[in-house]
Amino acid sequence: MAKTHIVEPLAIEMLATNVRKYRLKANISQTVLADLVGVSYSQIARIELAEINTSVSMIYLIAKALEIEPSKLLEK
Repeated sequence: MAKTHIVEPLAIEMLATNVRKYRLKANISQTVLADLVGVSYSQIARIELAEINTSVSMIYLIAKALEIEPSKLLEK
């Protein structure tokens, strides 16, 4: 039986908006955030553009780099 992948566009958009908001509040570029998280600049850009459905682990690492609680990245 094949797995069904469930995608919630609203959650992806909220994450995108909040990553950008808190990154700008921290006054850092996407490149700096990518370096802090240990991923490529393009991955951060794609998250902020809501182009990818990222993992819980990535949400945790981004929050840690931004020095905020992970839940902040999923708030409306």
